[in-house]
Amino acid sequence: MGTIVNAFSVDVEDYFQVAALAPAIARESWPTRESRVERNTGVILDLLAERSIRGTFFVLGWIAERHPALVRQIATAGHEIASHGYSHQLIYTQSREDFCEETVRSKCLLEDLSGQAVIGYRAASFSITRRSLWALDVLAELGFRYDSSIFPIRHDRYGIPGASPDPGPVTTPSGATLIEFPMSAARFLGIKVPVSGGGYFRLLPYALTRRGLRQINDSRDQPFTFYLHPWEIDPGQPRVEVGWLSRFRHYTNLDRCEGRLRQLLREFRFAPMGEVLRGRGLLPSALTHVDGK
Repeated sequence: MGTIVNAFSVDVEDYFQVAALAPAIARESWPTRESRVERNTGVILDLLAERSIRGTFFVLGWIAERHPALVRQIATAGHEIASHGYSHQLIYTQSREDFCEETVRSKCLLEDLSGQAVIGYRAASFSITRRSLWALDVLAELGFRYDSSIFPIRHDRYGIPGASPDPGPVTTPSGATLIEFPMSAARFLGIKVPVSGGGYFRLLPYALTRRGLRQINDSRDQPFTFYLHPWEIDPGQPRVEVGWLSRFRHYTNLDRCEGRLRQLLREFRFAPMGEVLRGRGLLPSALTHVDGK
């Protein structure tokens, strides 16, 4: 186990809210579908507790509204609560006004439930791209201190290939400053490979992911961020009829993910994202609770 402390994060959403399944699942049907997020998040919380690891849980506002006890459970266990937006819509499909409205709604809800000041944000499907950089202005205006939405790779749905791969300050289009903790990518034979978690964690051989994460720690002397969705450790989730690519991305190796996660937690050091950034001098010491709570 190395000396660098990395950021462990969970994007708290249910299986039916994933962008890859959106063509087959109407948003209006969400309230009628079987929810598995409490059970699956509980499994992750237990795995972290076994290793005395705390992380950052980017909670979707829609989930928090319907499962308030889950948000309180995460906060009570000592984890950082951050925002995953409200409705899991891709930012570049939203107007600035709609994005601002739902981000305020989610932030206030999470702060009320957790008693924590919510200072971190991660966009649905990493949808802060070159055409939606204006979202960083909104986040700065609303009091967020850091963002973790930019993936420095090329992808059909997200990514800013030329973005810095390491955490640090970024200047928003209007001139404000935010700290960006980008999703992690390593280089193999000159090719940039995502090793941050999620689908890549399930699809790529674990040995390759581990090698890439160690490259970030050892060669670049930087922390990485790892993320997972609760549904990714749930091979028993309902199957949805979608195209072959979406089916491949969503369902491959669900049965192997929990075992790989256990191995990862043994081999690397982790802490909440805000704590990692403060430890690197990128965030000042800050209040961890909302005033009066």
